[in-house]
Amino acid sequence: MWTIARYQPTAFFSLKPHMATSSGGKTLIVPTPFAVKSALLDAVIRTQGLARGEALFLNICTLDIAVQLPRQIVVNNTFNRVLRAARSPSPGQWPYQRTIGFREYVQFGGPLALAFRDMADELMPLLAQVNYLGKRGGFIQLLDKPEHVDELPDAFTLLTQGIDGDFPLGTLQMVDDWGEKMTFERVNIYSDERISIGAHRVFHHVVLPHRPVRSSRGFTLYERRE
Repeated sequence: MWTIARYQPTAFFSLKPHMATSSGGKTLIVPTPFAVKSALLDAVIRTQGLARGEALFLNICTLDIAVQLPRQIVVNNTFNRVLRAARSPSPGQWPYQRTIGFREYVQFGGPLALAFRDMADELMPLLAQVNYLGKRGGFIQLLDKPEHVDELPDAFTLLTQGIDGDFPLGTLQMVDDWGEKMTFERVNIYSDERISIGAHRVFHHVVLPHRPVRSSRGFTLYERRE
């Protein structure tokens, strides 16, 4: 059984791939399983306390997650002025130096839906408490009561499983997820435990049923292949 929650984005979405730098901040066009699971864990800790978050950690860690993006997605390109730590003293700027950084922000052309396989009853109330995904400020709002279906609709893309030989037409994205060795202590930002790539944070490729149909210096428009 799948639980489907539909959200309306109320701000631009941005989530840099792990290979992006501070100067070249390209973005994914889809929230990753790592981001969604972290948002659920954040929700339970905020509303029910740290001990409850630790108790529900395993339920969140093992979730299978799928997504349905809206028909149209626009990725806006921009340059921001940023301050960076200066390497040497400079008149009027020390200890920072001014520079610019490339950024991308995603505008969804409608609601996005998240689906969770065999979601525990204890996690259901958390869906209403998830209010942003990706970088802080990518706000979303639950539209209505989550629904239950026996089979996942075709329009959804499974995010917690990579491509296995089949490569449909679409847009390739590399998403991250919590690995099997992830623990609550490693997710806790106040802990000294580190997250290692390949063990606690894993990556795989997914293909979204969207393709770029128009682009310019300032934007790229994606549309879903019907």
